[in-house]
Amino acid sequence: MSRSASSSAPPPLSAAGEALVQGHDVGLFDLDGVVYVGDEPVAGAPEALGRVRKLGMKVRFVTNNASRTPDAVSEHLQRVGVPATAADVVTSAQAAAHLVADRVPAGSRVLVVGGEGLSVALSERGLVPVFSATDAPAAVVQGFHPDVGWRQLAEGAYALASDLPWIASNVDRTLPTDDGLAPGNGALVEVIRIATGRSPVVAGKPEPPLFLEAVVSSGADRPLVIGDRLDTDIEGAHKAGLPSLLVLTGVTSLVDLETAPPHRRPTYISRDLDGMFVPHPSPVVGPDGTTCGGWRVELVRQGADTLHPRLTGDGDPLDAARAVLAAVWASGDPARVDAAEVLEGLEKDAKR
Repeated sequence: MSRSASSSAPPPLSAAGEALVQGHDVGLFDLDGVVYVGDEPVAGAPEALGRVRKLGMKVRFVTNNASRTPDAVSEHLQRVGVPATAADVVTSAQAAAHLVADRVPAGSRVLVVGGEGLSVALSERGLVPVFSATDAPAAVVQGFHPDVGWRQLAEGAYALASDLPWIASNVDRTLPTDDGLAPGNGALVEVIRIATGRSPVVAGKPEPPLFLEAVVSSGADRPLVIGDRLDTDIEGAHKAGLPSLLVLTGVTSLVDLETAPPHRRPTYISRDLDGMFVPHPSPVVGPDGTTCGGWRVELVRQGADTLHPRLTGDGDPLDAARAVLAAVWASGDPARVDAAEVLEGLEKDAKR
């Protein structure tokens, strides 16, 4: 697969007649919420990843975090029980460095607004990290680091007064911490954007370069994106033209999917990473209702403007959820459908 996205992602809630681990040769796994939460593994994730590898699928851990090197990320993975090397990790800093290397000659100086992750990634590409606009950089690259302050932001703005390429590792506006949500790299990028009137090229999710970097590094040609966030993992898979599996071990719930726009709807959904080892049915939308597995759902009117799902049948609660979501999305006006209570109940049942 080339570094440019050239195909469309499969339709949401597509069918997979065989286990996903058999239909794809590399899994591009998000980390927080999929593999671990902070310093603790997601229940069953280390075992599932071991099984994935045993069955022959390559693994790449894909992260928007540009502050840590692949070595640091792989050490974290090992601490939570997931064997990993630096070669298994692809960071937005690496994708950003690749974008810079595509735009400037080898050996060029590049102004870093960030930390060690960016500096190491640039050096690996034969570029020279510098930290002052007076060093005559050929480009500016920006990524999150907790020590980024006014001085580094100012140097970035000074350098961008010239018509230099500006690459951002990612534009996540917030960063989850133990104390709550903190400003992320997107907030810091916005400071320079306001000061200069310019906008960067973005390497990380939901833009394609990070995923494509991971695909190229694996040498695979049938990738699958696995994540827990609609706005980064799933949207990014759509933009890169890749299929996606949404796992319900992180921040996204079935209720969130009810009003998800088309570019944030996953190809497959699963409770957890065990969804890699099973086929996935696709709901069938018909004039008299929507079916999936042993379930059937009809949208019935309650009140003047609201539709509610009427669900009958039995079987896997996720099959019921697939039917409900397909019916909602096919209604033409998901905002008129109130399926939250039904989806909440199905998610509880699925996680028992």
